[in-house]
Amino acid sequence: MTLTAEQRAEAARLLRTAEHHVTPIEPLSSLLPGLDPADAYAVQRDNIARRLAGGATVVGHKVGLTSAAMQRLLGVAEPDFGHLLAGMVHRSGAALSAARYCRPRVEPEICFRLARPLRGPGITVEDVLDATEAVAPALEIVDSRIRDWKITLVDTVADNASSAGLVHGPWTPLAHAPDLAAVTVDLLVDGELVASGSGKEVLGHPAAAIAWLADTLAGFGTALEPGHLVLPGAMTTAPFVTAGQRVEARFSGLGPVSVTFA
Repeated sequence: MTLTAEQRAEAARLLRTAEHHVTPIEPLSSLLPGLDPADAYAVQRDNIARRLAGGATVVGHKVGLTSAAMQRLLGVAEPDFGHLLAGMVHRSGAALSAARYCRPRVEPEICFRLARPLRGPGITVEDVLDATEAVAPALEIVDSRIRDWKITLVDTVADNASSAGLVHGPWTPLAHAPDLAAVTVDLLVDGELVASGSGKEVLGHPAAAIAWLADTLAGFGTALEPGHLVLPGAMTTAPFVTAGQRVEARFSGLGPVSVTFA
C-alpha cells in the first residue's frame, strides 16, 4: 500500500457520502494519485465492514472486468471483485427507483449459487461446477460513484467494483442446465435489442471467473461459502438506463429476467 491509513479512510468516506447523497465525486485516482490496487481493496473492505456493522449481510461476490474489451479499456490484465449484500438482491420483475443510483447501467450475467465452499488457491473450473447448486439468469446493476464513469482500475475496485444490485430469475439445478459457455443472451431495453453475447465472453467460461475469484479471495484470508451468490461477469456491453425504462435479458436454456426502473 502507498497511502496512509488516514488517506484510505478519507477515500472510503468520500465514496460513502457519494452513494448516500447520490452525488458522484471526482476520480479517487486523481484526488489521491498514490492509490494502488492494494489500497483500493482496503477502501472497499472498509466500507463493507461498516455496512456489516450496521446490520448488512454479505451474500456473495461479483467479478468484473472479465471481458477482453474492458480489460483493454482500463489497461489491466485480470478481473476485479466486489461484494454482494442482501439488500442488493432483487427478484425478476422488480421495479426499482432510478433515483437511488448515480448513473446506472445493466449487465446480463449467469448467477451461480453455491452448495459447497470454494477456498483457493488452485481452484479449477471443474471445482466450481462441482460446488455449484444452481444457476439463474441475472442482470447486474452497476453504478459508479465516480463522476461520468471516468474510472481507472483503482477507482472501480475502491467503489465495490461498481456493484449496485442483482436481479435474478428462476434457479435451474446445474445438472439440468446447458453448457454455460454456450449459453447465449439477448439484452433488450424497452423491447429493443441492444446487445447479444454468450457465456464464452466471460474468460472463456463463466466458471473460470469464479475460480479466479476463489483464488484471489484466498489472498485476503476468505472464501466463497455455501449459499453464496456469485456473478461471474458481463456477457455483453452494459447500456446506461434511466427512469421509465424496462430491461429484459433472454438467456438460451435458462429463461428471461427483467427489471423496470421507475
